[in-house]
Amino acid sequence: MQLNVNGRSYEVDVEPNTPLLWVIREQVGLTGTKYGCGIAQCGACTIHLDGAAVRSCAMPVSAAAGKRITTIEGLASGKTLHKVQKAWVDHDVPQCGYCQTGMIMAVAARLQDKPKPTNADINATITNICRCATYQRIRAAIHAAAATLA
Repeated sequence: MQLNVNGRSYEVDVEPNTPLLWVIREQVGLTGTKYGCGIAQCGACTIHLDGAAVRSCAMPVSAAAGKRITTIEGLASGKTLHKVQKAWVDHDVPQCGYCQTGMIMAVAARLQDKPKPTNADINATITNICRCATYQRIRAAIHAAAATLA
């Protein structure tokens, strides 16, 4: 099966129902996308599939064939951080950091669709779970990243 991950083509030999998360981590070798719950609830495994945020732990690899996959490793442009990544650093968001790659990917996709989200928009669409509860800093970072779109 051919996969396009972060602009590169990969040929993987896996069963079609293998979760995309495991293919990204074990076959492609990109470990920034994390395993959290395995049932698409926590969001640690969030990636972009043709620009949309999806939870890769519950998606079969066959559903991603022929589509553009972006992981946290492909979000930056060279050495220039994506505006959401920069806002995360500037607002000192991560504590343990485990959920942050999925959170950043969810926010980056949301800002493409809604560049000026309200707090209600954020509450409704960013459903990733952070056990460290840095939600106030996350919200501030989202608004800061959105402000750079102006």
